[in-house]
This record gives sequence, structure tokens and C-alpha cells, in this order.
Amino acid sequence: MLIRAALIVIAAYWTGFWVAGAAVGVLLLVWELLATGEGPPVLALALTYQWMQVTIGIFYTTITGQELDAFVDTDWQTMVLIGLGCIVCLAVAIFYGIVFARRRLVPDEDAPVRAFSGKLVWAAYAASLLLTGVVQELAWNYPAFTQAILAITFSHLALLFVLTRRFTRPTFQWQKLVALMALEVALGFTGYFAGFREPLIMAAIAMFEAFDRRDVRHWGFAAALAVVLAVSSLLWVSVRGQLRQEMDEEVVTASRMERFDRARTVSSGLLNSGAADYVASLQVLVDRLWAIHYPAMAIERVPFVLPHTDGQIISDALVHLVTPRFLYPDKADLPSDSDMVRKYSGVNVAGAETGTSIAFGYAAESYVDFGLPWMFVPVLVWGFVIGIAYQAWLTVIRHRELAVALVTVMFWLTLYLWERSWAKTLGSTVTMMVYLGGLTYLVDQWLLMRRAQMTTSGVVDHLLDSTS
Repeated sequence: MLIRAALIVIAAYWTGFWVAGAAVGVLLLVWELLATGEGPPVLALALTYQWMQVTIGIFYTTITGQELDAFVDTDWQTMVLIGLGCIVCLAVAIFYGIVFARRRLVPDEDAPVRAFSGKLVWAAYAASLLLTGVVQELAWNYPAFTQAILAITFSHLALLFVLTRRFTRPTFQWQKLVALMALEVALGFTGYFAGFREPLIMAAIAMFEAFDRRDVRHWGFAAALAVVLAVSSLLWVSVRGQLRQEMDEEVVTASRMERFDRARTVSSGLLNSGAADYVASLQVLVDRLWAIHYPAMAIERVPFVLPHTDGQIISDALVHLVTPRFLYPDKADLPSDSDMVRKYSGVNVAGAETGTSIAFGYAAESYVDFGLPWMFVPVLVWGFVIGIAYQAWLTVIRHRELAVALVTVMFWLTLYLWERSWAKTLGSTVTMMVYLGGLTYLVDQWLLMRRAQMTTSGVVDHLLDSTS
């Protein structure tokens, strides 16, 4: 307790902002509530990423002395406190959701651990590697099923997590981890989005579960992961505009080899840049990660310039959720997040007409909907449901390796973004559970039936041998 209090005081004193001390207290609470359980602490890690998006600007400014736009333009401290409030609500609600589910779901103590042989995992991973890019391209040709198809492609991440987890336990096989991450990062630069990020994070999560503070190899690999993630993020921020433009204009083809070669060529110029260019890229990256600028501008305008919407935003999100496109093909597309920023923040940001979307986030939408303190009610409800769902999937999937891989991928992707809108948050959550969760459940049941058949066959063979 004294150490925690000291950390809070040190953060407030070091930064000069008492809200930084409150932020450290929130982070400690998240890990106190959500750090235990089977598998890696993915819930705590996902909320830590949200915490980073709410607070990174404070610590960046303290370290570098460079003020971000939000410091100058907005009442950023109020928005940071609201963001921290949302994270506290999520952590507490998820914790009690897990407790609620555990009292009603009985785990199978004799559940099998491994689902596949090593060769089968490698074969499935290789197949997903070859097919994911093709399937993602095809998904957009079938608008009624786009989200379902994209959700199933996340099985690639689940397989990747299974591999990385096996490479970290019971023995640490760093050579295989390095080769796997090098392949994933290279392929990540061939897509329209930052496809290298999630594989690196899956490796970091697997590493976190097995981390041994006494093993220098663990420290080395963790440091290497952090460096690769930081450098690749800086490179991506610097080159993504040009790469996306060339893809849109079909200057480069859909060939991954050609896209990778082009990304390497564009990136090589940046690697020869001076320190000032790296500093500028870092500031752009941190400004992008610190997702409170436009929400902070919105709380200065609502309800003084524009009234609260009395739940209209989340109501529209729920309607969108319960009207799947394959049943309602004429359903309107989700409005761009940029439209929300333009209306409530009063800034004419780039939007759909330029293929851009500026994030607004569920916290800002809740504030616009209900104001303080009622804005936290939907966050609490969502967190409670997430906690129940997490424990339910962890119990329903019998093979432990499959269960841990599923909840790690599903709940990382569901929870980690603080800047995601309610419509996208709820939609992606349900889509992942129905399609990725459903696919995993079917695989799990097939494996159980196969195991039962083999066991029954073995018993019959034994009886026949004993009577002959």
C-alpha cells in the first residue's frame, strides 16, 4: 500500500499534474482487479492500452518538454479524468462480471490441454497466412458478409498466438520467435493498415505470461519487441500516406511481394533521415495515440453550444447492431467518425470524402449522449457483459490451448481501443463472438468427438485383445 501511494505521489510531483497521480492509481487498480486468471492477463493489458491512449501526452510532455496541441487548445485534464473514469468503470464491471459468471459456470477439471499437434498447427498457420490476404480482399466484394468474413480471418492471429505461446513455454525458443515476428512484420507492411502491430502484440502477450525476470533472454526479447514495435510504428506513420495513395491509384499491384518491396524502398529513405525527422515523426505518433484532443474540444461545447442527445448515439448503435446487413441489405453505412468530430468538436477535420476517419471514441459519445455522471452507466453495463462473456468462453471451450487463444485474441481486439465508437465497439464485439467464437467452438467440439472416438476404439480393441 505504501509503495502504491508513493508511486502516485511521485507521478504527480514529477509531471507537475495531479491528474498524473490519479492516472497511476487507476493503472494500479486495473492490475489489482484483472491480472489473475488462466492464461495471460489480456484484460488488464487491453485496459492498459486504453490507459496509455488517455495519458501518454502527459508523460511525453514531461519527458521531452514538447507540448502537444491538446495542451494548448483544450481543457485536456477534464477529458483525461473522464477517460480514466471510463477505464475504472470497465475494470470494476469486468471484474464483477467474471465473478458473476464463475459462480454459475463449472469448469471441466479434466479438460485436454493441447488441441493440435505441432505439425498441424504449422500447417494451419501456413494456410491462414496464404489465405488471409485473399479472403480480406474478397470480403469487400460481399458487403452483406464483410464483417463476418473479416472476423473469421482473425483465426490467423489465434494460430499465431498458439505458436508464440508454445515457443515461450516450457522452454524459451527465441530463434523461432524472432523468425516468426520478422515474417509477420514484413507482411504487415504490405497491407492498407498497420498489420504488423497485432502480431507483435500477440507475441508480447504470450511473452508476458511466461516472463522470467531472472532470464536475460526474456529481457532481451522483450526489449527487442518494444524497439521493433516503436520503430515500425514510426516508419508506418511516415510512409503510410504514400503507400495508401499508391495502392488506391493502383501504382502497386495486390502482390504482397511488390507491396513489400515498395514499402522497403519508401522506408529506406526515412532510415537515412536526421534526428529532427525522427523527433517530428515521434511527435506525430504520440499526438495520434493521445486520443483526447477532439473529445476535449467536444466537452467544451456540449451542452453550452450543442445539447446532449439523451442517448441517441448509443440507441443508433444498438439499432445498427440488431439489424445485420445480410438480413437488411439496404441498411445505411455507419457515419464517419469525422462527422461526429466536426459536429461536436467544431473542427472541420478530414472525412470520408478523402478516405479518412478521425476518431471520436466511446467516452466522448457517452458524454455527448448523457453528460456527467450518467455517461458511465453504459460503460458499466458493457463492462459487466464483457466480464461474463470472457469467463463464459474460457469455460465453454474445453481445450485449454484453444480457450486461451480465443479469449486473448477476441478480448484484446474488443477492448484495447479507447478511441473506438460505440457502434464499432458493439458491432465488432458481437461479430467476433458469433463468428470467431462460433468457429472455435465447432473446432473444439470436433476435436472432443474425435478424441472420444479414439478412446472408444482403444477400449474396444483392448477388450477384443483380452478375449481372444
